[in-house]
Amino acid sequence: MAVALHPSWVARVGAYLERADMQALAAFLRAEKAAGKRVHPPGRLMFAALDAVPFDAVRVVILGQDPYHGPGQAHGLSFSVPPGIAIPPSLLNMFKEIERDLGLPMPRHGCLESWAAQGVLLLNAVLSVEEGRAGSHAGKGWEGFTDAIIGALSREREGLVFLLWGSYAQKKGELIDRQRHCVLKAPHPSPLSAHRGFLGCGHFGKANRWLQGLGSTPIDWSLPAA
Repeated sequence: MAVALHPSWVARVGAYLERADMQALAAFLRAEKAAGKRVHPPGRLMFAALDAVPFDAVRVVILGQDPYHGPGQAHGLSFSVPPGIAIPPSLLNMFKEIERDLGLPMPRHGCLESWAAQGVLLLNAVLSVEEGRAGSHAGKGWEGFTDAIIGALSREREGLVFLLWGSYAQKKGELIDRQRHCVLKAPHPSPLSAHRGFLGCGHFGKANRWLQGLGSTPIDWSLPAA
């Protein structure tokens, strides 16, 4: 699978992209597009989360499941949508929790690029999806690649905050060394589950207190005007 990837990530997971299962994934994606299926995000944005945050700049990891499957929504950062796209329900619940937890005003857009610029890795476990079919590219090979990303962060970095929301993300938690990192778990912010403990979890403030305890600058969870 030939992709342009930030050198810091190539050093950790570049070899993984040459594996047979990743080559099979690339062939699958080509076949889907050849069959006229719409795949999100566009190929140039599938690795946007890694391009936005070099390996040594990661401070917080927010792990999603797979990209949004509506037209124009996915742009390679988990939970984020480009400016001008309506805020999806899960992200709206995240904003509600930030408002409750930190007193920050509700954003008017859902583009989280400013979080990434501060070292928040917005990573989905699966990096592509067919339009209108949530979970359609699960089990096609992405999961092992994103496991390799999380494993490298766990082994080579210290003091990161991992926010794992929902059972899918929490399965990845088995890869994280809790002696070296802060792992915060809660139900998924989806409207189906947010009321079971995501709303009220306080994860955004807890993440900042952890970072400050290490002498690091807290994340500004507010969003600039689009």
